[in-house]
Amino acid sequence: MRNFRVTLAQINTTVGDLDGNVARCLDAVEMAKVRSSDLVVFPELALTGYPPEDLLLKPGFLRECRKALERFTNDVDDICAVVGFVDGAGPVYNAAAVVYGQTVQCVYHKMILPNYGVFDEKRYFAAGKEPVSFKLGDCAIGLSICEDIWVGDGPYRALFRDHKVDMLLNLSASPFHTGKIHERTDMLGERSKSNATPVVYVNLVGGQDELVFDGGSLVFDGTGKCITRLPSFEESVTAVDLAFEGNEPEDRLACVQIKPAERNKPVIEPLLFRELIEEEEILDALVLGTRDYIRKNGFTKVVIGLSGGIDSALVAVIAARALGPDNVIGVTMPSRYTSEGTRSDAEVLADNLGIRFMEIPISGVFDTFNDTLAVAFEGCKPDVTEENIQARIRGTLLMALSNKFGWLVLTTGNKSEMATGYATLYGDMAGGFAVIKDVPKLMVYRISRLINRQAGSPVIPEGILTRPPSAELRPDQKDSDSLPDYDILDPILKAYIEEDRGVEDIVSLGFDREIVRHIVRLSDRSEYKRRQAPPGVKITPRAFGRDRRLPITNRFKP
Repeated sequence: MRNFRVTLAQINTTVGDLDGNVARCLDAVEMAKVRSSDLVVFPELALTGYPPEDLLLKPGFLRECRKALERFTNDVDDICAVVGFVDGAGPVYNAAAVVYGQTVQCVYHKMILPNYGVFDEKRYFAAGKEPVSFKLGDCAIGLSICEDIWVGDGPYRALFRDHKVDMLLNLSASPFHTGKIHERTDMLGERSKSNATPVVYVNLVGGQDELVFDGGSLVFDGTGKCITRLPSFEESVTAVDLAFEGNEPEDRLACVQIKPAERNKPVIEPLLFRELIEEEEILDALVLGTRDYIRKNGFTKVVIGLSGGIDSALVAVIAARALGPDNVIGVTMPSRYTSEGTRSDAEVLADNLGIRFMEIPISGVFDTFNDTLAVAFEGCKPDVTEENIQARIRGTLLMALSNKFGWLVLTTGNKSEMATGYATLYGDMAGGFAVIKDVPKLMVYRISRLINRQAGSPVIPEGILTRPPSAELRPDQKDSDSLPDYDILDPILKAYIEEDRGVEDIVSLGFDREIVRHIVRLSDRSEYKRRQAPPGVKITPRAFGRDRRLPITNRFKP
């Protein structure tokens, strides 16, 4: 048996920051040398960040991508590195370069281009034509990029069958959604076991607009056993030792032979981080996605409207964890309909988190609006118009603070509200980032309870968790006045939005037909609102926006 040491460089890159990404990759190369590694492997498109989207249509960007690879290559001498990059100017490929001795030894072009959900790779890339492997010493190593290994009859089969590789690498930028981590583990373990070959999977970590890449890179031995699992939602540069037979079939198809530097290899213990439970992984994804969106876009502080309700409480906790409490401002804006309980809970929450707390009452402003509109509204009874005016006053005040002090406004609407239109345009939807726009209401409660369990005390006041949800825009208002209870609403929305089920199919699951039809109508009518919502972290398999692109003008009715 031969031993081989590979470093997994699970790094957080930024789209378009070519110099910063190259520097981050080179830092990882140096760490791999310190760990006496034979090979260091990076995520998909590590030099450009993922996904670069329409930057790939700019000739100047493509030229700079080639220069970035050259800068990286010039500083990689006596260790072998496999790095993701953009290759070509027409056609353009999603590629992996094998670099050694300040030279690009060979290049692989991704063969299976995903074009579903959040992926648009066929818009930008040409598909590669053939599998590629190389030999590092007497270890034959096959290359694959993300989707290449997911497809059951994909190009990885030729690497095992024809190239007879001792190890398969997969460079990945696989975005997070709930359950994805387990799907990957099962799939990669099966690939390893069925081909009796180690598999090294290196995933990107970090937030990019609405996407979060969770890391959680994996290594499987030749039996399908997971021997290394890197932490989720954080960077990690970690070495692992792999054993292979070292036999030498005569008909191997490796494109290049590389003689590695001799290194002393002190014993290292493999890392095997535990898998997170669902609430943990969603919370970590929200924190990472929020932190990276804010930091990578040049903001330092955020402001949140603290209503004393569960949604704004969760957003405040996430912001405090993402940025530190000194960079979070909570503003309560009570009206005549605000209960003393919600107002005091908002202040207690701010105190528990250590964030700055401000109070700006809106009753006087609301009265001014009503007086101004009195003639125009003469003879009309108060209705949702007056409710929305209050929400828009609050949105205006938060945006004023944002303009004056440069604070980014975080909106607090959840997926259940976004799905049904239970949100006010230019009111509670006004802001720069919608942290929980893909989190259903029931999950908001589950994550909030997790936060209190983790802390061992009620960071989120118990009153917030037990009080019936209400927008508090009219006397004695409750969410249930307009919507079914969330334990009915959320499963219907999941079936309709994430699973594309029709009305009759959802009814067959045991739901009332009229309730289902009502919820479907609300969802369809609200598409124009969602199109105007700020971006937010994707955590479900089907998020609004990139995942679900329905026309606004649409006369199809289920």
